[in-house]
Amino acid sequence: MTLPILIFFAILFVLVCVLRVARIGALVAFLLAGVLSGPYVLDLFQLTDTWVFLGDLGIMFLWFTLGLEINMRRLWDMRRTIFGFGAAQVLMVAIMMFPILMGITPWSVLGCIMVSLLLAMSSTSEDMQLLTDRNQLNTNMGRQTFSILLFQDLLSIPLLAMLPVFAGKSFNLGATAIDILVLSVALIFGVVVVGRFVLNPLMRLVAKLKSKEAFLLTIMLNIIIWALVMDLMGLPAGLGAFLAGMLLSETIYRHQVSAEITPYSMLFLAFFFIALGMGLNLPLLGQNWCIILAGVAGLVIIKFVAIFVVARVRHVPVPDAANIALILAQGGEFGLLMLQTMKTAGIDALPQTHQEILTAIIIVSIMLTPILMAIFDYLRKRGKILSKYPIRTLDGVERGIKPVVVICGFGRVGQIIAQMLTAENIQYIAIDLDVNAVMLGRERGFNVMYGNTCSDAVLRDLGLSRRTRAVVVALDNVATAKNTILTVRNIAPRVKIFARARNLADSRELLKDGVVQALPETIESSFFLGSGVLAHLGISDAKINNLLEQLRSDNYAGVEQTISDKN
Repeated sequence: MTLPILIFFAILFVLVCVLRVARIGALVAFLLAGVLSGPYVLDLFQLTDTWVFLGDLGIMFLWFTLGLEINMRRLWDMRRTIFGFGAAQVLMVAIMMFPILMGITPWSVLGCIMVSLLLAMSSTSEDMQLLTDRNQLNTNMGRQTFSILLFQDLLSIPLLAMLPVFAGKSFNLGATAIDILVLSVALIFGVVVVGRFVLNPLMRLVAKLKSKEAFLLTIMLNIIIWALVMDLMGLPAGLGAFLAGMLLSETIYRHQVSAEITPYSMLFLAFFFIALGMGLNLPLLGQNWCIILAGVAGLVIIKFVAIFVVARVRHVPVPDAANIALILAQGGEFGLLMLQTMKTAGIDALPQTHQEILTAIIIVSIMLTPILMAIFDYLRKRGKILSKYPIRTLDGVERGIKPVVVICGFGRVGQIIAQMLTAENIQYIAIDLDVNAVMLGRERGFNVMYGNTCSDAVLRDLGLSRRTRAVVVALDNVATAKNTILTVRNIAPRVKIFARARNLADSRELLKDGVVQALPETIESSFFLGSGVLAHLGISDAKINNLLEQLRSDNYAGVEQTISDKN
C-alpha cells in the first residue's frame, strides 16, 4: 500500500507545481491526480466509500467556509445583487438552455427544466479559489461573482424540494412554497437566536481555556451537529454546515475560526476533487467524446453569453462582465450531487447513460475553467482582446476599507493607543486572544476582534497589508511579540512597527527584529515620575527635557547600569 501512496503524492506534487507555473489553480491538479490514480489509468486506488466519505467532508467544509463569509447584515446589504443579479443569471441561463435540451434530447418537459436549472449552477469551490488566487475576491467584480454564487447556493433548497417531480410523485407547488418559506424563516431565526444566546456564550467559555485544540473541536462539533440536524430534516448535510458557518459569522470569533479551519477545509476539498477525478468514467468518455465535447462547448458558450448579457444590462463594465461570465461558465458541484442523489435514490427520469454524460460534461467544464481564465489573461495582457479597455489595478476602493494602524494586543497599552487613534479619527483595528478584554473593549466602542496575532491568516483577514501605515505590538510576552513581528514582516515587509517592552533587555531583543521603536515601560514610567519630582523642585522644563534626551540616547545607555526588574 505504501508504493501506491508514494506514486500518488509524486503525481500530485508534479501536477500542482506544473499547473502553478502555468497559473492554473490547484483544483485542476487534484482532479487530474484523481483521474490518473483511478481505476481506468494507473489503478492505484478504487473509488471506495472512504474516498466518497472524504469528498462529502470536503463539500461540508466548503459550505461552512461560504457560510462563514456571510452574516445577516452582509446578506441584507447585498440583497439587490444577490437576488437581482443572481436570479437574473440563473433565469437567463435556464431560458436559453431549455429549448435546446427540448430539441436535442428525449427528456420530458420537467426533466429539461430541472437539467437547465442544474446546469445554470456554477462551481462555488473552484470559482472562490480562483478569485482568491487572483486577488479579486474583494474587487467589485469579485463581490458580484460571489453574490451570484451565493444565490445559486440558496437556490439549492427549492431545487432539492423539487426532487419529487423527478421521482414521479405528486407535487403540490403551493405546499412546497410554504415549506420553503417556513424553512427559510426558521433558518434566519435560528441564526439570530442560537448565535446570540447559545453559540456566543459557548465560544466565550472555550476561548477562556486558551486551548487551540478545544477551539478547533468546538468548530468541528458545531459543523457536525448542524449537518446532522439538516440531514434528519431531509435536507442536504452541506446546508447544515452552511448554517454553522453563518452562526459563527455572527460572533467576534469569525476571523480566528477562519484561520483555524482553512487548512482542513482545503485538505478535504482536495479529497472531493480527487474523488471526482476517480469517478470520471473514461471508457464512457471515449465512446461519447463527440457528444461530451459538444456538450462542454455548448454549456460554456451558452452560460458565457447569458451571464455577459445580464451583466451588461446591469451596467457592469465590459471587462468585468467578461470576467464574471467566463469564471461562472462551468457546471457546479451541486449538479453533480443532484445527479448522484437521483442515481442512489433510483430516480430514473433520465437514462443512466445520459446521467453519466451530464456528469462528465460538468466535470470537464470545471477542469476547463482555469485554463480558459489563463488564456483570457494572456490575451488580455497582450491586447489581443478588449484592447479598448485599459487594465485597471486594484485601488483602495476596490480593495475595501483597510485599517491604517493594526494594534496587536489590547491590554492597558493597546487600549490607550486605541483611544489616541480614535481621538484623531485614525482608522485602526485591535486584536487580542483575551476574550474578556475583547468583549469589554467592544462594549466600550473599541474596534477590537478576537484572534491570534501570530497567525498569518488572522492578520490578513483583519486587513493587514502592504498599505498599512503602522503596526503596534502591545503584547506583554516577548516571545509572542517576536512571533507577531515575524508574521507582520512576512505580510508587509516595510511597515513601521512600534512595540511595547517590559524592560531594556526586551527592548533590545525587539529592536533586533527591525522594530522602529521599542519603549521599555519600566524605564519610561520612571522617567515620567522623575520629571514630576524635578519640576516640583523647580528645575526648568528645558533642563528636564535635555536630561531625558541624554538618558535615552544610545538606547538608554545612560541608565543601563541601574536597570533592574525588581521594585
